[in-house]
Amino acid sequence: MSELFEKSIQILELPRVLERLADCAVTDEGRERCLALRPMTDLDDVERAQKETSAAVKMLILRGTPGFSGIRPVAASLQRADMGGSLNTRELLDIAAVLRAARTAGEYGAGEEKNAISHLFRALTPNKFLEETITSSILGEDEIADSASGELASIRRHMRATEAKVRDILQKIISSNQSKYLQESIITIRSDRYVVPVKSEHKNDIPGLVHDVSSSGSTFFIEPMGVVKANNELRELLAKEKKEIERILAQMSADCAAHKEDILEDYRLLVWLDEVFARAKLSLKLECTEPRLSDKYLHLRGARHPLLDRKKAVANDLELGERFDTLVITGPNTGGKTVTLKTMGLITLMAQCGLHIPAKDDSTVRVFERVLADIGDEQSIAQSLSTFSSHMTNIVGILEEADQDTLILFDELGAGTDPVEGAALAAAIIESARGLGARVAATTHYAELKVYAMTTPGVENASCEFNVDTLAPTYRLVLGIPGKSNAFAISRRLGLPEYIIDKAAARLDAENVRFEDVLTRLDQQRQEMEKERAEAKRLKLEMEQSASKAREYRKKLEEERSKVVEKAQAEARAIIQEARAASDLAIAELKDMKKRQDKLDWQQVNDSRAESRRLLNEAERNIGGPAQEVEAPPPTRPAVAGDTVELVSMGTKATVLSVNKDGVLQLQAGILKITAKQEEVRVVEGAGKAQKEARRIITQAQHTLRTAAAPSQIDLRGMMTDEAIAVLEGFLDTAMMGKLETVTIIHGKGTGAVRKAVRDYCRRSRYVKSFRPGRYGEGEDGVTVAELR
Repeated sequence: MSELFEKSIQILELPRVLERLADCAVTDEGRERCLALRPMTDLDDVERAQKETSAAVKMLILRGTPGFSGIRPVAASLQRADMGGSLNTRELLDIAAVLRAARTAGEYGAGEEKNAISHLFRALTPNKFLEETITSSILGEDEIADSASGELASIRRHMRATEAKVRDILQKIISSNQSKYLQESIITIRSDRYVVPVKSEHKNDIPGLVHDVSSSGSTFFIEPMGVVKANNELRELLAKEKKEIERILAQMSADCAAHKEDILEDYRLLVWLDEVFARAKLSLKLECTEPRLSDKYLHLRGARHPLLDRKKAVANDLELGERFDTLVITGPNTGGKTVTLKTMGLITLMAQCGLHIPAKDDSTVRVFERVLADIGDEQSIAQSLSTFSSHMTNIVGILEEADQDTLILFDELGAGTDPVEGAALAAAIIESARGLGARVAATTHYAELKVYAMTTPGVENASCEFNVDTLAPTYRLVLGIPGKSNAFAISRRLGLPEYIIDKAAARLDAENVRFEDVLTRLDQQRQEMEKERAEAKRLKLEMEQSASKAREYRKKLEEERSKVVEKAQAEARAIIQEARAASDLAIAELKDMKKRQDKLDWQQVNDSRAESRRLLNEAERNIGGPAQEVEAPPPTRPAVAGDTVELVSMGTKATVLSVNKDGVLQLQAGILKITAKQEEVRVVEGAGKAQKEARRIITQAQHTLRTAAAPSQIDLRGMMTDEAIAVLEGFLDTAMMGKLETVTIIHGKGTGAVRKAVRDYCRRSRYVKSFRPGRYGEGEDGVTVAELR
């Protein structure tokens, strides 16, 4: 990496992003790796790193954060152990922490479907036996467990017994008459031996060894002769304990040395994973996405600078290399030109470091060999460099390194010198960079460069939008249109006297004035078109929402219609089943009569039975299909001789033999002759009883279907006036077909436009008899209740 490329990385503030990345890492070496990240220039390497970050993001969302805490470098310790050295408890606990992290990370990644980092989890080689050996033997940096070895447990058991023996002897002295010789009735330790504090004037009254004297000389710490032997034994046991602990540490150090390569590899993989998951955490924190990669063009959607507050930063669309290879950005000072330039460069560097980018997920980043930037004022008094000289020094270096795999970012190209010469020089520099095949983005105030971008193929204008009403920048980048510097407007806003601005305006030549006026009109037209496009988009969204509601409404109607049909069919089948049972009962009675009468016309009986069953079956089939509109039977006329009639009370058919003068009918029903009045019979013409009953049921089902399918209320809230009236028309049609008497129209209060339109329509509708506002509990003025004709 060249010095100029490294300098550009600093200018574009990649280290600040890496500092935020390092804050997401857990291990010290993971943080160092994050800070040391540099852009990769191979497309495959960049793609691999991006896939690693994406895989880690998915795992973070699904499984949470893996445990890397407590991991410290262990290479030096393992190297010393491999050379035969004995590690201390702190070093062994660090090795155990690595083994534990390797085991938990392996469990975290176990079962994960194959992705860009699954091989890292599988490559871990946890050693649970060695881990548990260390953690169960070493309780802390200064404490070895008794269970570390059988010998150590035995030594400490003897030590506890000996200590108890010593304390018993000393306790007897404290409790005896000799306690008057003691400064205090306590047992203490000096030089690892148990002693008692004796007053100086009684030092000869308790025979023993003096181990210490207080600073004032008033107290002698004496080991009574009765405990000397026990203290000696205790010292021997302490020496044995120390030797056994050294042996245990040496043994565990040798075990660690035997697995040195595996432990070092686990540590390396854990640090690698720590860096990958740090990238994933930063991606979630900054709400980033994985970009597509290209070796030809850059295309960013909704890109924002990662170091700005994402709630306030303005997202912009940026592109370079597909439709054009050079972008000239113009606009007012403080309008966001430099931030836009830095955003393009920094996002490119982030992507090449394997980091996700703060842009929409359909963005594409070009992988460059180098990104070279000349941004900011770097004048140096010590080196006698002016702003122009400093910029030109950078530009010379950039042009020397640039080639077809270079992204060049120029800020205020040609500034700091004579405007005419500066503009010409800027255009020449851009042409030279393009000639080298580089991709160029530059900011400028020069009108000549705006014209150059408008007239040169492969070069595109862009501008940072400026709100002329508020005299404040919006920080939005607009491609295809050059921007105005708005120096006069900004100066006026900052308080420069108007007469000075007028004098300045008078000094502008007519050509410049006309050019700036054209830019102003173009910008106004663009803003108007954008507003119209936004309004059209809003209307389209509202129409789609209304269509969705209509589809849901139709679906609900169909579901209700199906339920009503099923219910009506079930009821009709039940009635026909009852009719079939009645028919079977009548036939059974006829069979019974056969046994008593031999003169019956059984052919007629069988024909009647077959006809009855045929009609019942036909009615049942009709119920299963779609309901058909049938005509109501004609009114019954007075029966005359020869008519076929039906006895209303019995449901039995009979033939009229004669009609008496008093109107009484003589009937023949099978073998029976009976009399009946005109009102007790009904003339049967055409269809039989079963067909008429089926028609009655179907007609009733149709009415039930229409009534159930027609809802009694409709909700027009959220609709435009024209749309609401169109929906209302269809609703009233359905309500009339369903023979509803009253309906409720919900239109809300809001501005009152929909309410007025609904009530105007009700006044002129042929369906509406009257209407009124809703009462308390009905929705009040937010609804209209209509009575239908």
